[in-house]
Amino acid sequence: MKTIIPFIIIIALMASCKSYQPEQTINNERSESLIESDTVSISSDENDYEIIIIEPGFNGWLASTARPEGYYSQQFLESRNAIYVQAWNQRNLQPQAYDPSLYELRIDYDTRTDYGYEVNYKLYNYFIYFQLKYKQRLSSLVPRI
Repeated sequence: MKTIIPFIIIIALMASCKSYQPEQTINNERSESLIESDTVSISSDENDYEIIIIEPGFNGWLASTARPEGYYSQQFLESRNAIYVQAWNQRNLQPQAYDPSLYELRIDYDTRTDYGYEVNYKLYNYFIYFQLKYKQRLSSLVPRI
C-alpha cells in the first residue's frame, strides 16, 4: 500500500501537467487572429478606392459604439476627414515631435475626389477611435461619438 500511494500521486501529477507551448507561437497566433478580425477593408464597385484599417479593437468599436451609417452626411464626413488627414500627415512628417509608432503611414486623401460614403464613414470613425484610444487631439474639434 505504501508503494501504491506515491505511484498514484506521480501519475496524478503527470496527468495534470500542461504541455509546453512556446510563448512566441501563442503571440503569433493571437496576432494573426487580431489581424484577421480587426482588419477593416472598404472597397467599392463604383470607384477604385480602398481603405484598409488594421487596428486591434476598431472593428468591435465601430460595430458597438460608433454612430450608425447614415447618421452623418457625406459632406460632414468629407470636411472632418480633410481636417484630420491634414493634422495626421503633419504629425507623420514630424517623428521627433510626435510618436512615430502612432503616425506610421501618410494618408493620401484628396479633398477634390469623391471617395463615396462608406470610405469617408470608416475613415472618420477611425480618426475618432484613434483620438479616444490614444488620447490624441488631431484638431481643435473634440472627438466625440
